[in-house]
Amino acid sequence: MIKAVSGFDRIGEENAFAVLARATQLAAQGMDVINLGIGQPDFPTPDHIVEAAVKALRDGHHGYTPATGILPLREAVAKRTLQTTGVEVSPESICIMPGGKVTMFAAILMMGEPGTEIMYPDPGFPIYRSMIEFTGATPVPIPVREENGFAFSGEEALSLVNEKTRLIILNSPANPTGGVTPRAEIELLVKGLENFPNTAILSDEIYDVMTYDGEEHVSLLTFPEIRDRLIVLNGWSKTWAMTGWRMGWSIWPDALYDNVRKLAVNAWSCVNAPSQFAGIAAIEGPQDAVTEMMTAFDARRKLVVERANALPNVTCATPKGAFYAFPNISQTGWKAKELASALLEESGVAIIGGPDFGILGEGYVRLSYANSAENISRALDRIEEFLTK
Repeated sequence: MIKAVSGFDRIGEENAFAVLARATQLAAQGMDVINLGIGQPDFPTPDHIVEAAVKALRDGHHGYTPATGILPLREAVAKRTLQTTGVEVSPESICIMPGGKVTMFAAILMMGEPGTEIMYPDPGFPIYRSMIEFTGATPVPIPVREENGFAFSGEEALSLVNEKTRLIILNSPANPTGGVTPRAEIELLVKGLENFPNTAILSDEIYDVMTYDGEEHVSLLTFPEIRDRLIVLNGWSKTWAMTGWRMGWSIWPDALYDNVRKLAVNAWSCVNAPSQFAGIAAIEGPQDAVTEMMTAFDARRKLVVERANALPNVTCATPKGAFYAFPNISQTGWKAKELASALLEESGVAIIGGPDFGILGEGYVRLSYANSAENISRALDRIEEFLTK
């Protein structure tokens, strides 16, 4: 019997897609399913972005592009980065990727090997740990605790760093908790990393525009002392409702840029041409749709928090970013994944159990409010009925 080489037995998955597949299957069988599981805006991609891709196709942009992305798009990303962070980056440090995950894949692949350690948020996006284990590196969780506002502690994170630490992954605003890490905690970590000059940082900033209640998104780019070892992940999926376009961007230190370029040449050649022209339109065009989405997400956030806190034996901290709430269900008598499964199978509500995001996720479930207020209310009605029953 054929067998894959060592390493593929260690690679994990993102269970949100398994839940989506099961929800789709149940819907096909006639069940009315409300999906609060997948992290995907329910808004369509804005028309002017779609039209830019159509125009690119009609204009004959059907071929390969440079592996790192067309220059006008990289220039647009550099301009947008200056506008949002106040930091100048060169287009020659930017690589256009087929989605945000590919930046994780590339960074962890470059840094991870047996005998090294990579730190990542727990609870956190599951692909972090999956890729770390795939490389043979040792995954070291950075605790993200409810009592700390679902932000990491700079002091606690520093206590986990040692000479084996090759990469530290940070994510704020965060999936799955909606937590936003304050500047003071980041400053503490950055200061402490002066003692570990060979440790790189991957900052996942895919939800950078999605903050609420006056909360500040702190880009790691604003710390010049770590620029020579900082990788930044961002993209179009969340901000412009472009999940299916598979469009991301990454910013790399000079020492690593040629590595990612060669990885692109070997793995995906380039991002498809028309999508790149759509990416320019997204960044440079009107932002009204983004503002409207954020206004809707904010209203839905308040609705989810109010309704979740009214559920029997459930408490829900107010998320400060992204479009997820992370209610505490530890007093309901249910294990998180079992509750999520029962709600889908019996009540037609798709959510994700906290342990799918890490060991510290037990006792929590993730609700995505990237769905309509009507559907959120219907889903919370069903959850309330289920828990009361």
